[in-house]
Parts: sequence; structure tokens; C-alpha cells
Amino acid sequence: MPSLKSKPVAASAIEKHVYKVFPNDMNSHNTVFGGMIMAKCDRLALVVAERHSAHVCVTAAVDSIHFRAPAKGNDTLLFNLSLNRSWGSSMEIGARVEAENSYTGEVRHILSAFFTFVALDEEGKPVDVPEAVPETDEQKRRFDNAEIRRKGRLQTREKLSGRTGQ
Repeated sequence: MPSLKSKPVAASAIEKHVYKVFPNDMNSHNTVFGGMIMAKCDRLALVVAERHSAHVCVTAAVDSIHFRAPAKGNDTLLFNLSLNRSWGSSMEIGARVEAENSYTGEVRHILSAFFTFVALDEEGKPVDVPEAVPETDEQKRRFDNAEIRRKGRLQTREKLSGRTGQ
């Protein structure tokens, strides 16, 4: 099997993907339904994972979803997603969503989340992915922080593996 080439983080990133909020996106509190935003993040994170790996990918974990502020009617959502780091067959993709008031130009950070994807071969088995190469200071910071989060996920999995009924 030929060795995998590394890829720069920017090669798979999605910047300022635009989604206009409409009345059908609202919840009973008259803010944007959080599940809709989460679903859009998952779909866009999949694009980042598949661009990076050049394989079919599946969501393995979603963690650290933080709703920082509500989005409202007439807002435009701006989705920014980027590969933070890769390990073997898995990849962490970070998502940042902003709400832009289309009339005033005010932009608010409304959500941050981390998605872990696994690349699969034609038989549905995990397959190694290229190494992620961070180039900017921000990409390097996210690269380093991804390892900290991964260690936490693995420690949690190990602690829970001995429990029954979960």
C-alpha cells in the first residue's frame, strides 16, 4: 500500500457557508432551532472529512457543542468548518457558526462544536487518512488542542468500558 501524503488543513476547509434563516427554521421560543444548526454542521463536517480523506466517512462522535447565543429570524448563518487533526482513520473537524444581521452587518458567534469522523474503505472498514498539516498560527493552535480533546475522549471511553448497562 502506498504511503499517504499529508494535506494542508486549508485544502478541505469550508469558510462562510451561507444559510439564510426563514420562519420554518424557528422554534417555539422564536429563535433558530438548534437541531437544524447541528444537522447542517454535521453535513458540512462530512464534506471536510471526505475532502481530506478522499473516502466515505461517518460521524463517530460529536462533542463540546456549545450554543453561545441564539440566532434569530432574518439572520444569515455563516458556517466555518476546518479539519483540526487526523489520527489513523479518524479526524476531528471544528465548527464555528456565526449569525449575521443582514441589515446592520452585526456578526455574533453562536455555536462551536467538534465532530470526529472515521474514513471507511469499500468494505466499510476503517482506512488510514492523510496527516493534516497546519500552516497558520490558528491552525497550529487547533491542531494542538485537538490532541488534548482526543486524550480526554479516550480516557472517558476507557473509564466507561468497564461499566454495564450504558
